[in-house]
Amino acid sequence: MTINIALTKGRTEKMVLPLLKRAGMNIEPILNKGRRLIFNDDPNYHVILAKGPDVLTYLNGGAMDVGIVGSDILVEQRNPQYDMLDLNTGRCHFVLASTKDFDPGLARRKIIATKYPQITQDYFNTIGEDVEIIKIEGSVELAPLVGLADAIVDIVETGDTLRENHLQVYAELMPVSTHLVVNKLALKQKQGEIKQLLLQLQQAMQEAAL
Repeated sequence: MTINIALTKGRTEKMVLPLLKRAGMNIEPILNKGRRLIFNDDPNYHVILAKGPDVLTYLNGGAMDVGIVGSDILVEQRNPQYDMLDLNTGRCHFVLASTKDFDPGLARRKIIATKYPQITQDYFNTIGEDVEIIKIEGSVELAPLVGLADAIVDIVETGDTLRENHLQVYAELMPVSTHLVVNKLALKQKQGEIKQLLLQLQQAMQEAAL
C-alpha cells in the first residue's frame, strides 16, 4: 500500500530530502518541483508539501498517513498522533530573550511576546510565574525593542538574529528538531509499510552519521 506523506515545505523540506533519498525514496520530482505541491511519481510514497502548522491538520483529518514536521509545532498544537522518530535535522531551541536591561526578577507581571503561546505558557507554569502573553505572527524581536513586551520566547538556531537586534538570551526552554509523526489509524492499516519506512530512515540516519 502507498504511504501518504505530508512534508513541511521550505527549510525542513531541504534538510529532510537527502535523508529520504538515502532511505530509498525517489526525491527527484520534489527537487525539480516548480510550483507542484503533490508528488505521486513513486508508487510506494505519495508526498504533499504543506506549511508546518497544516501538516498536522492533514494528518489529524486522515488525509495523510505520515507527517514530517518540527517538534515545535507538535508541542504547540498538542499533537494527538504517534510521534515515531526524531529525524535529527533542523536542530535549534526555544529561548527567552530580551534587551540587555531586562530584569528576569521583575516584580510586576511580565509581558511576553511569542509565536508560540502554548509553549510559552507551559514554560512559565513550570517555573510558577504568571505572565501576560501576546501572540505575534511576524518578527517577534521587535516587541521588546519598541516597548510592546518585556521579553520574547522564540526559536533560535545560531542566535545571529538576536545579536543583530541587540537582544540576549536569558533562558533556554527546550530543544527543537524535525520529527516523523504517524496517524493512529494509518499505523493500524499500513503497519508493515510504515514500519519498513521507519527502519529505512533509521538505517539512513546511521549511515549519515558515519
